[in-house]
Amino acid sequence: VKGIWQNDKISMRIKKSNYGVTVNKEKVELYKLYNLNGIQVSIITFGGRITAVETPDKDGNIKNVVLGFKNLEQYEKPNPYFGALVGRYGNRIAKGKFILNNYEYQLAKNNGENSLHGGVVGFDKVVWKVEDIQENKTSASLKLSYYSKDMEEGFPGNLKTTVTYTLNSDNSLDVLYEATTDKTTIVNLTQHSYFNLSGDFSQPIIDHVVDINADKFVPVNASLIPTGELAAVDGTPFDFRIPKLVSEAINMNNNQITLGGGFDHCWVLNNSDKRYRRVAKAYHPESGRGVEVITDQPGMQFYTGNFLDG
Repeated sequence: VKGIWQNDKISMRIKKSNYGVTVNKEKVELYKLYNLNGIQVSIITFGGRITAVETPDKDGNIKNVVLGFKNLEQYEKPNPYFGALVGRYGNRIAKGKFILNNYEYQLAKNNGENSLHGGVVGFDKVVWKVEDIQENKTSASLKLSYYSKDMEEGFPGNLKTTVTYTLNSDNSLDVLYEATTDKTTIVNLTQHSYFNLSGDFSQPIIDHVVDINADKFVPVNASLIPTGELAAVDGTPFDFRIPKLVSEAINMNNNQITLGGGFDHCWVLNNSDKRYRRVAKAYHPESGRGVEVITDQPGMQFYTGNFLDG
């Protein structure tokens, strides 16, 4: 990234700086992606985490809209996966067990009797390698990779995962995952940023308006493990097909809301035929900030930060 500020032909910028050293003596770097509309996305190589997304409101006031910490030491302590790349397997696996090719695998347990977000040392707790940096007139991208060894956290197969963050001139942020393995395995990658579009983290997100293009959702049991049912959203708080305030839905009397302490569920997205399509939007009327979700995936987790304690 040397000399990027002097190239007038480049509209999109990336700035690199040191972020610290882990307890294991690994160097961590911070990369800031910029566009000309005032958007800044900050990413650290520890956990491939997004530490900030700074964006203007309707009056041009710029604030960070994702939760995070101020230093590496805080990210290394137990935390709610702020901004992290999650793997090898996002969400919970009951009792940390799964059967593949007639063989039962036992994973590391880190959520009571269950395995959550890849185990004790998931992708959120390792330092990712910078593979590539690209800057041009319309985008700035950072490509990260991590090599997970066979049976790491109990998962079979050597797995190389790459994630490319791309900030575009149209204010979109692309997150592209790719993974290759040398053995049949399970992989479920995700990005765990918490958005509060008001930019005021002392305020709840119940004043956000949300819509989700999904006719069904995945009910859970008391341990937040999927029951196996795909339930219709009709007549439930989970029906966001027409935009509504989070407060309107989360305060409804519903057993699934009680079990999750709010929303912590997967929606079965409509038109899941592997093509990119708009599936959801969150909007904060007071600030005028909004975020749309475009994906080729069949499901999306909507989580209202029910386990955050401050």
